[in-house]
Amino acid sequence: MAVAPGRYRHYKGKFYEVIGTARHSETDELMVVYRPLYGEGGLWVRPEAMFLETVLVDGEPVLRFTPCPAD
Repeated sequence: MAVAPGRYRHYKGKFYEVIGTARHSETDELMVVYRPLYGEGGLWVRPEAMFLETVLVDGEPVLRFTPCPAD
């Protein structure tokens, strides 16, 4: 599994907990199941490729989500 369960920081600064991965029932696409560590904390999914991609911030490529140790 490319995305391990644990705590991640989004490039905009907020923290998320990855629960695991799942397969989309129609497309077989690998999805990351995660929850924000703020607000209501409901479950969300995002395609693994998007979770792992880089985005441009001030013209510099950065990871969308970066693994980080828990406090």
